[in-house]
Amino acid sequence: MGRQKKASGNDSVILLIDGSCSLCHGISRFVIRRDRLCRFAFAAIRSEAGRRLLQEQRLAAGDPDTFVLIRNGRAYTKSAAALRVFRYMPGMWPVLGVFAVVPVSIRDRVYDWIARRRHLWFGRRPDCLLPDSDIGKRFMEQGFETDGMDSGRPPGHGKERDE
Repeated sequence: MGRQKKASGNDSVILLIDGSCSLCHGISRFVIRRDRLCRFAFAAIRSEAGRRLLQEQRLAAGDPDTFVLIRNGRAYTKSAAALRVFRYMPGMWPVLGVFAVVPVSIRDRVYDWIARRRHLWFGRRPDCLLPDSDIGKRFMEQGFETDGMDSGRPPGHGKERDE
């Protein structure tokens, strides 16, 4: 597949997903296949990493029906998070951002309707997505990168976050 260029700290995006949701796994795979700059990192919303990130953002802990995107210290949930994913994708995907003109109350109602039915339509997984070694570097455990680095920070975050 060739060597991928790593995104800078300002470009990194963290997605918190329901680790037992087949639809969420599909979305993660969709993003990873198109994310040539490795902008996206992932964590299960109920994992230690997910709980820590939710707490940092002052969001309710571990609601598996909520999709969360975190970028530059700001969290987006539900339909806003989904539209932001497309914004950071290459190619024509950002065009889908046009749906942001739909009022949030309507978008989130549709989001909630799908979220309540996703397990019925797509099924459940007994465990979180088990990625290969290259993709595994993009999944966070305990809130940190899983690529064996000792940085103790999510992708793209330097020491300046602690100072």
